[in-house]
Amino acid sequence: MRSAEEALAVLDQGGCDCVVVDLVLPGDDGIHLVERIKTQERYKDLPIIVYTGKELTEIEEQRLKKYTQSIILKSGVHSPERLLNDTALFLHRVEDDLPERSRAMITESRKHESAIAGRKVLVIDDDVRNIFAMTSILEANGIKVLYADNGRAGIDTLESDPDIDLVLMDIMMPGMDGYEAIKEIRGIPRFSSIPIVAVTAKALPEDRDKCLGAGASDYLPKPVDAAMLLEVIRLWTGGQARASA
Repeated sequence: MRSAEEALAVLDQGGCDCVVVDLVLPGDDGIHLVERIKTQERYKDLPIIVYTGKELTEIEEQRLKKYTQSIILKSGVHSPERLLNDTALFLHRVEDDLPERSRAMITESRKHESAIAGRKVLVIDDDVRNIFAMTSILEANGIKVLYADNGRAGIDTLESDPDIDLVLMDIMMPGMDGYEAIKEIRGIPRFSSIPIVAVTAKALPEDRDKCLGAGASDYLPKPVDAAMLLEVIRLWTGGQARASA
């Protein structure tokens, strides 16, 4: 679409699973378009990727980060590959099903992605086998891992450690389940925007919608694919390495 109004008209027709927006548009600019889309309740879970050649001011970047999942500058050496990678991730496409050229672009882009080493992730799961499996993957990639075996303990851990970058939340837990835990976390002002990835054995579309409706940022089905897990963490934490303490 060539303008904000055309884009909104297409969205109103339904069937869009992801939006890629340039910021330089005739008429209403891309930032206003993003805000117009995401302030509508029906589009609050619609992923938006900004792909633009416009240099952003700090204020503009902060405005966009409230509503978008990825900001890619066209001036980046590997920006087309990252756009493909992030779009495929949001659409939950299996990489093996992509055309060979697209797979090659994704592989090349990963060689140049910023590290996620040093990030701190909280795993909330009542099954020690799941905790062990995810912790093994994360620690092998330099990610610091905290864990809790129930929703209440997870919230307590989150409140006691301000440096947690992302939460991996099991949904089916006794007592306070993942849905309740996510809602309670979102009710705490300082955690209103922390990335929370729901992890569940249920893989039906309605289950994913229920997770997102509870306040989850993203969704991963069990058994968790290692590559997808790391891509989701990279995407939601910005992929910038944190200096070691």
